[in-house]
Amino acid sequence: MITKQQVLEFLKDYDLDNITIATICSHSSLQIFDGARKEGFRTLGICVGKPPKFYDAFPRAKPDEYLVLENYEDLVNRAEELRKKNTIIIPHSSLIYYLGRENFTGMEVPTFGNRTSIEWESDRDKESRWFLGAGIHMPKKIDDPHDIKGPVMVEYEGAKGGKGFFVAKNYKEFSELVDHTQKYTIHEYINGTRYDLHYFYSPIRNDGYTLSKGSLELLSMDRRVESNADEIFRLGSPRELIESGICPTYVLTGNVPLVARESILSRIFSLGEQVVEESLALFGGITGAFCIEAVITDSLDIKVFELSSRIVSGTNLYISGSPYSDLMQKRLSTGRRIALEIKEAAKSNQLDKILS
Repeated sequence: MITKQQVLEFLKDYDLDNITIATICSHSSLQIFDGARKEGFRTLGICVGKPPKFYDAFPRAKPDEYLVLENYEDLVNRAEELRKKNTIIIPHSSLIYYLGRENFTGMEVPTFGNRTSIEWESDRDKESRWFLGAGIHMPKKIDDPHDIKGPVMVEYEGAKGGKGFFVAKNYKEFSELVDHTQKYTIHEYINGTRYDLHYFYSPIRNDGYTLSKGSLELLSMDRRVESNADEIFRLGSPRELIESGICPTYVLTGNVPLVARESILSRIFSLGEQVVEESLALFGGITGAFCIEAVITDSLDIKVFELSSRIVSGTNLYISGSPYSDLMQKRLSTGRRIALEIKEAAKSNQLDKILS
């Protein structure tokens, strides 16, 4: 992994009045480019083959220029070229997936956020240690699949947009569906409403919902639309579906907006606070945008089952702002909030606190 000191050395040669915001043309890039442009930054779209034509349909979110690669792995070899453009990389799930974790953490270009958090979120054991240390309620983990006595969710490691997640009710169903070539985790299935909670942690602001260091913001929330899982049961009962050879899948295809009842907002903020404070103790902090994926039960308990330490696709609903971000600043998307953080840090000589 690239060291913080290396990043700081790169920044010494940067013209901070001419920063370029770059990311791979996928996932949440439209709002990242739009937000960067609104805050006065140049933008660079990274793609393979040729620039996606659909960007021409969205001129306010079309990057100022493109870096066209033969393959995504080649990005690490273009680091010097990117640094000459005073580039800051904004990671999202597709960027990390396409590059691979080792290439991403070793890429010699200043990157928004703390790259160490990727290691903690992508390792289920470390993620569990993080959550438990923060005192967060999690679904019960099942170590031996032979102990499955009721519905469980089986999750493979890595950000794959929900691909490969499945539900099993007993060991037989598990053994029929599992891919033993991948590392997986088994948790009890929690009945309730799924919420993806979109936070932003700023180590350089000291107003609003303050923590031991910096401040926490709740920008928005959403619920995922997952391939056939949301519609499949119109066709029959679970048993009838299984007998017909139809299996629910959970590949992310889109997102729908949510707002929480106001009475549980205090718990939602406390949850984010616990996650951030524990991250500060474990690895120096989860910086910038992050998402807690949780289920809220009918007793209003919040059960956390996953965390993403970067911008997530559900924030694409709110390019013009959300019911929460509008109460802080009009038309504030997560992409624009990232650009604002970089802008403020550059002006106050605090880029070292938000880049890695």
